[in-house]
Amino acid sequence: MSTHKAQPPIVQKFGRKLRQIREDRGFSQEELANRAGLHRTYISMVERGERGVALASMEKLAKALGLRIQDLLP
Repeated sequence: MSTHKAQPPIVQKFGRKLRQIREDRGFSQEELANRAGLHRTYISMVERGERGVALASMEKLAKALGLRIQDLLP
């Protein structure tokens, strides 16, 4: 039984888009995490739609991917 609270659809859509962009750039989760200064397991949870993203983390992810924050939004 999962202890994770179900996330809103937008969280899942964001995670799918983040994963697609990361893969398109050829980054592993670990490489993206290192570039963004975040933990790899956090990236994994975000991509699976299990964890929402704070605005500060969204900014770190966007910079690590060479994008603007709005480019990450579904």
